[in-house]
Amino acid sequence: MEDEQTRVGVVGLGYVGLPLALAMHDAGYDVVGVDVDADKVDRLRGGQSTVNDVTDEAVRTATNDGITFTTDYDLLSDADGVSICVPTPLRKTDTPDLSFVLDAAERLAPVVTDGCTVVLESTVYPGATEDALAEVLAENGAVVGEDLYLAFSPERIDPGNEEYGPTDIPKVLGGVTEECGDRAEALYDPVFDEVVRVDSATEAELVKLLENTFRAVNIGLINELAQIAHELDVDIWDAIDAAETKPFGFMPFYPGPGLGGHCIPIDPFYLSWKADEHDVDTRFINLADTVNREMPQHVVQRVVRQLNDRGTALSNADILVVGAAYKPNVSDTRESPAIDIITELDDWGALVEYHDPYVPELEVEDATHESVALTDERLHTADCVVLVTDHSTLDIDRLVDEASLIFDTRNATSSRRADHVVRL
Repeated sequence: MEDEQTRVGVVGLGYVGLPLALAMHDAGYDVVGVDVDADKVDRLRGGQSTVNDVTDEAVRTATNDGITFTTDYDLLSDADGVSICVPTPLRKTDTPDLSFVLDAAERLAPVVTDGCTVVLESTVYPGATEDALAEVLAENGAVVGEDLYLAFSPERIDPGNEEYGPTDIPKVLGGVTEECGDRAEALYDPVFDEVVRVDSATEAELVKLLENTFRAVNIGLINELAQIAHELDVDIWDAIDAAETKPFGFMPFYPGPGLGGHCIPIDPFYLSWKADEHDVDTRFINLADTVNREMPQHVVQRVVRQLNDRGTALSNADILVVGAAYKPNVSDTRESPAIDIITELDDWGALVEYHDPYVPELEVEDATHESVALTDERLHTADCVVLVTDHSTLDIDRLVDEASLIFDTRNATSSRRADHVVRL
């Protein structure tokens, strides 16, 4: 890996793979980015970013400087290292879906040459790298640890986070064998500020699931406490702020309208599924999931109460949902609680529209909704504005000034206390 023109490949050019490909290019590698989506590849070749956190300029600069974007796996035939960054969703049965990983491995197996180091970054259950991925890559007789080298390094990308770039975040890494880990570490060391080596690929897989299960369980706890605080007529946000003054033994988590995104609602199921194989009951994970999944319904129930107090039935109400993305300043709507909230409001018979500057269209129960303009008139006509995602571009003061009722699920209106502003 000492040759600055060592060729490396990145398979999957989404929110993880594209930043990784650019980071490897910046580190001096000759990078080939591969994706099965021909339209995405064409856009990247034309200098157009397909990821919010990556600018068009960064893509154009890298393209002009020699980075390759392609749908052709054969271009990886002389790669010394390949990182796999493809989706790992859940099936409808809440069981792991490794189809994208296995498809990538099947395409790589006849292409990669002896000595290649393959690093999986996609979230999987503990043992998947050593078992499922190694089995496919070894179909042509290659021996992992001798002919090719295999490791797992969990992605830690946080979309919309401007404080920590992809290479600033310590990179956890574990190999199937010690030699696999050594080679993967040599591959990643020039790219990341810090590489954190663990004993095995399975341990590295558990690290990723530990991180996100920790968050899911604690968010579930604070969501439950928020419901209790409401019944006690206590402001949960103020209680959290006060608890945070303790300099030890407390870490703040915040309630919200439900979990969304590519990790926290999904990753714990990879762990619980594996635990079930060993007859271990994941009670905390299951309970937290139940609480978090119920939060959109809790939001709607709170809106119903507020409207009733004002003499308006939800079935006759005009509701404006502000924010459809799962988190601020991104366009990603995967698992977004806004979808469940809109569905629930529709089921009650309300007239529902949404506004999101990052999401021009939103699919809800096979129907396409279009974002409406956030005009003063639209705010005036709404019986309730439900603030689901607090994008930094939103003028919160204008929302408070123009709307007759706001239900704020994110504490974005904390500086504007008023009778018509209700917080989760």
